[in-house]
Amino acid sequence: MALIRQSTRITQAMTQRSTLSHLDWLEAEAIHIMREVAGQCSNPVLLFSGGKDSICMLRLAEKAFRPGKFPFPLMHIDTGHNYKEVVAFRDKRAAELGERLIVRSVEDSMKRGTVVLKHEGESRNKHQSVTLLEAIEEFGFDACIGGARRDEEKARAKERIFSFRDEFGQWDPKNQRPELWSLYNARSHKGENIRAFPISNWTEMDVWQYIEREGLELPSIYFAHKRPVAMRQGAIVPVNVPLVGGGVANPSKPGEEIIDLQVRFRTVGDISCTAPVESDADDVSKIVFETATTTITERGATRLDDQTSDASMEQRKKEGYF
Repeated sequence: MALIRQSTRITQAMTQRSTLSHLDWLEAEAIHIMREVAGQCSNPVLLFSGGKDSICMLRLAEKAFRPGKFPFPLMHIDTGHNYKEVVAFRDKRAAELGERLIVRSVEDSMKRGTVVLKHEGESRNKHQSVTLLEAIEEFGFDACIGGARRDEEKARAKERIFSFRDEFGQWDPKNQRPELWSLYNARSHKGENIRAFPISNWTEMDVWQYIEREGLELPSIYFAHKRPVAMRQGAIVPVNVPLVGGGVANPSKPGEEIIDLQVRFRTVGDISCTAPVESDADDVSKIVFETATTTITERGATRLDDQTSDASMEQRKKEGYF
């Protein structure tokens, strides 16, 4: 009888597993990873920018830990040149969840002299690594949970789900821990930390389908809207973008043609390096369709720093980038 009961339980478990959808599997894996971070690390933090990937991360954290509070605060490294709509959404969502939001700014690092721009118009995106490392030291975080995905960029594809960083916050792709059978090792000495990426195995399509399934709210700039833009080096560049603290980013150049174009953003970051794409997708279902039919990668035409920076993504990650 014991063998029959055991066989019945195995059959039931296999039947339940076979009914899980692709998104169910990804969700379950991500929840497991989040709980592993909470269980193994003494002082983790969840990176939350207000972008689509980190919005999914918040939903996963809700499913992993509600009805209790999250076992970590939220943190955003703000360049000072982020889109107003995204910053407003960030603050609103954190308040709705009742979770602590820590914001540290690249501008503060500039005031301290730890970040020095080559010129006023230089992208601040890569300099976030300095501010992030300063925040990790300030709060003593031993793990940062981020929304990076392996399909975004070839350097990200080299990441483990638990990515070890040394006491200088640096990443060595040749010195990472094995993750056989989904066993994760978050052990670290004082000063070292782990970057954990629960949605590593997700794609851009998975993110949008999850947003659609869960009915997640998004900043308005992810949907088609008209915006003044200019064409620079083959990319659509938003110009004269109002900043939260006043002033504008990406000022138009003398003699440059400015047009009002209907666009949406596939990825959101520092204004100086994040370009939109021409689109009429004004709801999530249309974005899912566009994502399924496009032949251009998410960062291929939308992240100007990937195309023009003198430092590759891999080099930036070795210096402490997300």
